[in-house]
Amino acid sequence: MKTNKIVVRYRDGSLIKGYSSDFYPDKKFFHVKPKSGEVILVDVEKLKAVFFVKDFMGDSRHKDTYKDARPWNGKKIQVHFFDDEVLVGYTLHYSSDHHGFFVAPADLGSNNEDIYVITSATRKITFL
Repeated sequence: MKTNKIVVRYRDGSLIKGYSSDFYPDKKFFHVKPKSGEVILVDVEKLKAVFFVKDFMGDSRHKDTYKDARPWNGKKIQVHFFDDEVLVGYTLHYSSDHHGFFVAPADLGSNNEDIYVITSATRKITFL
């Protein structure tokens, strides 16, 4: 079973950085194991998004650019979250009827490899 390096962002602004091997888009719960070693049960309904990352540190100086074309990753989309964060990327399977959807970042230099967005945490979705 593949272990993913993830950052779980809750709607309240809190986050957990750790590893998960049981995240599936159609499940309501999954587990994260942070550095501390404890295993945390995550309720997807409380989340904003799950970020599948290259590393936990990232680069705070990096400014996203959205000029990278990724046509193999579907339609270009702009996601506005309720906390005013805006995400631009590509999606293959967005539907407002689904619990969530994956977005591949439009910026190839992003620390995010993939993002699972919780639909109910979004204010507005725009196709670009």
